[in-house]
Amino acid sequence: MRSTSSTIRTRRTVKAAAGILAGALALSLTACGDDEGDGGGGTGTKESGSTLTLPKLDGTTLEVAAVWTGPEQANFKKVLAEFEKRTGAKVTFVPAQDPIINFLGSKIAGGQPPDVAMLPQPGAIKQAVEKKWARPLGAEALKELRKNYSQGWQDIGKVGTEQYGVYYKAANKSLVWYNAQVFENAGASEPKTWDELLTTAQTVYDSGVTPFSIPGADGWPLTDWFENVYLSQAGPEKYDQLARHEIKWTDPSVKEALTTLAQIWGKKDYVAGGADGALQTQFPNSVTQTFTGGDQPKAAMVYEGDFVQVNIAQTDAEIGTDAKVFPFPKVGDTAPVVSGGDAAVILKDSKGAQALATFLASPDAAEIQAKLGGYLSPNKNVDPAAYPNDVQRKIAEALVAAGDDFRFDMSDQAPQAFGGTPGKGEWKDLQDFLKNPTDVAGIQAKLESDAAAAYGN
Repeated sequence: MRSTSSTIRTRRTVKAAAGILAGALALSLTACGDDEGDGGGGTGTKESGSTLTLPKLDGTTLEVAAVWTGPEQANFKKVLAEFEKRTGAKVTFVPAQDPIINFLGSKIAGGQPPDVAMLPQPGAIKQAVEKKWARPLGAEALKELRKNYSQGWQDIGKVGTEQYGVYYKAANKSLVWYNAQVFENAGASEPKTWDELLTTAQTVYDSGVTPFSIPGADGWPLTDWFENVYLSQAGPEKYDQLARHEIKWTDPSVKEALTTLAQIWGKKDYVAGGADGALQTQFPNSVTQTFTGGDQPKAAMVYEGDFVQVNIAQTDAEIGTDAKVFPFPKVGDTAPVVSGGDAAVILKDSKGAQALATFLASPDAAEIQAKLGGYLSPNKNVDPAAYPNDVQRKIAEALVAAGDDFRFDMSDQAPQAFGGTPGKGEWKDLQDFLKNPTDVAGIQAKLESDAAAAYGN
């Protein structure tokens, strides 16, 4: 869950991206087995309108492992089906469990590693390389990657100087989704600052609806809450230092961020079900309960990334009319821009695996899933028209326009034992903080203890 330090150090200031994202969103969202390592080259077919030629792979079988479930898994399988159609290969999706590194370790120990794994953290890529599981991308995959991705997105998939990952899926994790009818009834407006968010929350509460739905049963959304507050409040340099554990979690900047979070997490009436209810609420339910129940849902707002749309689609709410979105309000000088993503990494090098990595690096693959909704690609050559609505289109355009000016999810940069394991490390510590937001110092000490053990410093 840690990207290479060179990647972090080459990040430019977050301010440019914050301006691009906040401006674009505020203005538009609510208004609406052969030769190894050959990279998949060779004689093959090219679809009409595509610049990508894929090899014929009749008789080739491949396995792709990912932690995706539900609509996300179903939509990705449609992408794999297109690859099968173009190449003649047979691709099987292998459902994985978090943490995926542990899942892959079991598969590899049993002599049955998947050909390709979709790894949701830069740190997981690094671990796969260190364990000698991962294989570098071949020439054709590299060519496609360099043509379609900004340098920042390429760098996150590197370990040292070698390219291992293709970031097929991205996430804009600086969004707050809201029930438009609740806001209208309450006379609430979209906030641009944290203080305005608190005012909006009180306005919504006074109208008879609980302001926030928080999926406390899943630790990862809690880390995302923290990261947005911390990035905006402490700034990008401190963010990078904490991500590398160059400053401790007992630092005053962490205290300030946790104290700020407690202004919402610590107000029982602001959280659907209170702390106990939130800790039993999983992410999908945190979304659906915000957009069901007409103008009396269980909550008015839910914070999370663009992928929330997949879950909104499971309700009767229409994105852009019933379900609207605003950028995560700025806590400090600038609004935060936090991103995440999933990278395709080859574990069994072959012509077929390299061809699949090449396909996933292309606009052809991304546009298939883009049309299905709930998906965001960092591929700069994806046609924005492929996205199914104006909301998703503007989010995607803003992400691409940001170029290298973003910060990657902090917990995804950490060792998996700290930033990516259910019931452990940062996930568990922030769940404990949601339960008792008055104990800022105690949680800081626990976070630092767990981080020190995981980072080894």
